[in-house]
Amino acid sequence: MRKDFCFILGTITLLGCGATAAAQGHSERFRAHNAEMSTLQPALISPLVAPDPRLLQYARFSVSHEFTSSGAETVNWGNCRGGGVIVRKRFELDWAPPVYLQHNGHGADGWGDTSLLAKYRIASGNAEAGNFEVTAIVSRTLATGSHSNGGVTGSYTPVLAAGYARGHFDVIGSVGGTLPTGENVRQGRSVAWNTTVQMHATRHIWMEMENNATFYKGGSHDGAVQNFATPAVFYVVRKKEWKALHPWFIVDGGMQVATSSFHTYNHNIVTELRMLF
Repeated sequence: MRKDFCFILGTITLLGCGATAAAQGHSERFRAHNAEMSTLQPALISPLVAPDPRLLQYARFSVSHEFTSSGAETVNWGNCRGGGVIVRKRFELDWAPPVYLQHNGHGADGWGDTSLLAKYRIASGNAEAGNFEVTAIVSRTLATGSHSNGGVTGSYTPVLAAGYARGHFDVIGSVGGTLPTGENVRQGRSVAWNTTVQMHATRHIWMEMENNATFYKGGSHDGAVQNFATPAVFYVVRKKEWKALHPWFIVDGGMQVATSSFHTYNHNIVTELRMLF
């Protein structure tokens, strides 16, 4: 009886250890993507507003405070940020859950749209191989908003993004268009052009300046151009045992300041928490 009990206990222990080892192995492989990417692409920081050409595995929570010309404030909980996973060496799949819009008395609060995004890394190189990245991106927004807090219909947004780093500085650029799936006359189309310059000031501090321009065609803003200058700062924490250049935890924030006569909002304060795994 005692031998049988010992045999059963030993079997359970071995199975438990095996399951734990398998789980740890899967977790390590899952988290290894970001470390592996450091050998294939430059070490940059995802811009506060503009698209990032690199592939990342991350979770990102963001809050923004937009102010209209009349001083009305809208708080955007989520700010169209979410999480992403790397698939093999060339693909990234993201999901941004519905945001919650708090209008502070000048509109009906409610949930906004959700979106899906896919990246394909066309070409890249680390610091020893050109320090650059070129990526194709396409996102699909779903009209899940309530109380007019989202789009009339869903939309597609194809984007081409690229980045180049040298020394303590890097430049990131992107151009893309938003194409509604319906009601084109009512909603119109738009083209977004973003340029970002970043500086790796210290081991933990990154700073950037973005220029975010949107050109409208059709809809209520037909022919208008909206432009923002967006300064931002990032505090980066890395795990000591990580040899990769990519960060582990980031706290960042910045402000979009309108530089064009036409703008739907101004002084948009954005704060974020990011984690890479």
